[in-house]
Amino acid sequence: MGFETEFNSVCKFKSEQELYELLEYGKGKMVKKGFRVYPTGQKVIAYTPNNEAIAIVRISASIAEINFQGEEITGVEMELVRKLTEEEARIQTALADEMFFGEHVNG
Repeated sequence: MGFETEFNSVCKFKSEQELYELLEYGKGKMVKKGFRVYPTGQKVIAYTPNNEAIAIVRISASIAEINFQGEEITGVEMELVRKLTEEEARIQTALADEMFFGEHVNG
């Protein structure tokens, strides 16, 4: 048991429903497996389940807990700051692919 820190300032949604709620209502929550630390108050880029940049969000709460099934999870609550423009989304998606999501080749 231990906490994993999200150093790369990325919120990647695994659920289309969680993402829809954030974009539709301006607030949302996503649940991640394991204990993680998301920096409350920080703005981060939100990504779709397909690794596409979509918005800037502000982390309003990060709550690590053990659920009723005995699993370690972290609930991350956030507020929508704004959706990215088409150009911003394209650039952020390309950068994130290289930095976080893409194949890492040592060399």
